[in-house]
Amino acid sequence: MQPFRRLTPFLLAGLLAGCAGQAAPPAKPVTVTELASATTTASGQPIRLPGGEIRVVLSDYRIAPAAKLPVHKHPYPRYAVVQSGTLAVTNEVTGETITYRPGDLVVEAVDQWHSAVNAGTDEVHLLVLDEVPGSGSNTILQE
Repeated sequence: MQPFRRLTPFLLAGLLAGCAGQAAPPAKPVTVTELASATTTASGQPIRLPGGEIRVVLSDYRIAPAAKLPVHKHPYPRYAVVQSGTLAVTNEVTGETITYRPGDLVVEAVDQWHSAVNAGTDEVHLLVLDEVPGSGSNTILQE
C-alpha cells in the first residue's frame, strides 16, 4: 500500500497536466431552442390549419406610438412575434384585452372581431405569419 500512496500524487498530477493541454470540446454546429408553443388562440380556440393547399406569408408590421388598428378579424390562423414595443389587443367577442411585449408569441383569434393599439411610447414591430388558401388576404375589416 505504501508505494501506491506515493504514486497517487504523481499519477494525479500527470492526468491533470494531460487534461490541461486539451482544448474544450467544439461547440455544437446547430442548436435549436424552442421559444414558445401554443395549441390554442388568444381566445382559447384550438388551432386548425385551412384545408388544401395554403400560402405562407411572412410580413413586417410597424405600428407608431398611439396608433390604433381598426376592428378586424382573421378567417385563418395568424401568428406574430413582438420584436419591440407594447401592443394591446382587445377581443370584441370576449371583451378581454391582452397586452403583448417584446418576445411574446401572439396567436390571434380566428374569425373573432378584435382591435389593437400601440399601448407604449415606442414603435411596435411585429413579424407576422399568415397561412391562407390561394392569393386571398387574412384580414377582414369590420364595416
